[in-house]
Amino acid sequence: MLVYLHIPYCDSKCHYCSFNSYVGKFDTRRRYMQALETQLRFELERFGATPNGIETLFIGGGTPSTIDAESYAPIFALLAPYLKNDAEITVEANPNSAAETWLRGMCDLGVNRVSFGVQSFDTEKLRRLNRAHTPDQAVEAIKRAATAGFSHISLDIIYNCDGDTRALLEKDLRTAFSLPIDHISAYELTIEAGTPFAEKPQMRREDESLAFFVADTIVSHGFSHYEISNFGRYRSRHNLGYWHYENYIGAGAGAVGFLNDTRFYPQNDIDAYIASPLSIRQEKLSPQDMLTERLFLGLRSVAGVDETMLSETTRRRAETLCEANKLVKKEKRYYNPDFFLADEIALYLLD
Repeated sequence: MLVYLHIPYCDSKCHYCSFNSYVGKFDTRRRYMQALETQLRFELERFGATPNGIETLFIGGGTPSTIDAESYAPIFALLAPYLKNDAEITVEANPNSAAETWLRGMCDLGVNRVSFGVQSFDTEKLRRLNRAHTPDQAVEAIKRAATAGFSHISLDIIYNCDGDTRALLEKDLRTAFSLPIDHISAYELTIEAGTPFAEKPQMRREDESLAFFVADTIVSHGFSHYEISNFGRYRSRHNLGYWHYENYIGAGAGAVGFLNDTRFYPQNDIDAYIASPLSIRQEKLSPQDMLTERLFLGLRSVAGVDETMLSETTRRRAETLCEANKLVKKEKRYYNPDFFLADEIALYLLD
């Protein structure tokens, strides 16, 4: 079983961000963490959590580094009996708020993996994205994390932004590979409704070649491409759990949980969540919904798709794709050798 905790606070709102996050409201943080603990206790019972049954914990946001390490202590005390001895415990952080004391504090709690929202090491690009950190802050934060003792360090980059060139991205990646990281998430800029970039669609470039350039460059440095946007010498077990369609607790304002065939949605608004952390909407998924999701997730990653999930018609289509070298079949499971074609292949199979 997986656990995801959502921290919805941010120092600033990036122009492309559509996640449930809020600038300010920092005066509610203490009460929010108490509400988070309340929901988490409830979910552990609902999910039938057992000792050593939680394989991964991921603290995301928002910006988890806007909450001091001491405030996470009650959450870790609650989860301690349920976490496996070798559990992967990840926290997201922004370079400008990941101070040395915070990093060491999170390590002391048992966090063994940190993922930095870097996006670029180019000053002008960071400004256009409305990132709150500088290139030097990103470099120093990653070095501090290594010194603090994190076993695994990841960073995010964004490409296909207005102004992106091969030279700029090559410089970003060269800087990334000079740092003590073992994982990169490379995301193509998408324009989401309700974000500042929705009013500036020109901020997104349409250059397919840059996607291949980024992927090929990262792979050439010994990072395996294990999901359309993820590369690593170390593969995140939490990420893989999602793509294998495992059950996961989702606690916090704007989080999502999943158990068997049902999704759980806590309230998005921070104040509403604090007032009623157990007001959780449920959505039961149909077999077709679950098949569709399994196909899209499996074909975008090394998870693949089990042939027993497929109807006879869909299996015939899958075999046709194998003959055309668009899919590979191993031990009754279909794998996609080109993640960038995942959506097209999934739609063909579902047609």
